[in-house]
Amino acid sequence: MNRLMRILVMFDLPVKAKAQRRVATQFRNFLIKDGYHMVQFSVYARVCNGTDSIEAHRRRLLLALPPKGSVRMLVVTEKQYGAIEILVGKP
Repeated sequence: MNRLMRILVMFDLPVKAKAQRRVATQFRNFLIKDGYHMVQFSVYARVCNGTDSIEAHRRRLLLALPPKGSVRMLVVTEKQYGAIEILVGKP
């Protein structure tokens, strides 16, 4: 039985130089083309159907990693993702 899960990708990439901005944009475009949606700045999520799909997307993410910066991947169940609280400060 496959289980719906989410991959969360969080990243912090250098963007001071024009070439760095290009690399960061290419990485974001890869995430979008691979089915991720933006949760907030530098945090993207994607639904996967089971561990085989998770592993396939992990391998694709490894191939698309930028040469510099920090990228983190977290896998959570749909139930855990659904329990996220959105906290907003006072205006």
